[in-house]
Amino acid sequence: MLRIENPGLDASQGVRLSHDAYRLDFRQRRWAAEGRSAWKLERQQHFREPNNESWNAFSRGDWEGALRLIEQRREDLTMLERQAKEHRSEMFRVRVVEQPLTPYLQWELNSLRLRAECGGHIRVVGPERISGLEEDGPLPELVALGGQTLYEIVYDDRGILDGAVRFVDREITARWEQFIQCLYEEGEELSTYFEREVAPQPPPRPE
Repeated sequence: MLRIENPGLDASQGVRLSHDAYRLDFRQRRWAAEGRSAWKLERQQHFREPNNESWNAFSRGDWEGALRLIEQRREDLTMLERQAKEHRSEMFRVRVVEQPLTPYLQWELNSLRLRAECGGHIRVVGPERISGLEEDGPLPELVALGGQTLYEIVYDDRGILDGAVRFVDREITARWEQFIQCLYEEGEELSTYFEREVAPQPPPRPE
């Protein structure tokens, strides 16, 4: 178990953003902290992404089509990672993965593998690594940008993105950045995890 503490997060200290407002706010702030890394924590094991063509193919049971659509993003993701390097603001992502894999997570890990192949920094941690950190509930879904902005990502009861709560307090952001960084340092590189745990799996059934 990690020797770190859950920093806690009080939504009343942030500002609730709608889906569209969050998207716009994120785009405006993404490169504002040039020279500072971004950090992302993904905890939940199931989401729905109806605006993603690959996810829609997966949800219809077209696994080959879903994988083909993932691969079609290679050029765009390579350009995005190149842009992050130019701004000296690369994103480091931690994905909590439980076994057995949910169908959604099997799809997402294939998508994340492509991102990693394009230069993304992604590591996996199992639930045993966060044992004792979730006494008050699951860890939040978070994105921290350059020590300046923290977003708690909000989903509706169907698992569809519904906006975010934005925090701009530097102390709150710093605590969570350090927390995610500690998880990242303890994590396993996605590439090795994928080859061992994901690649041998048969195509998932839609949820």
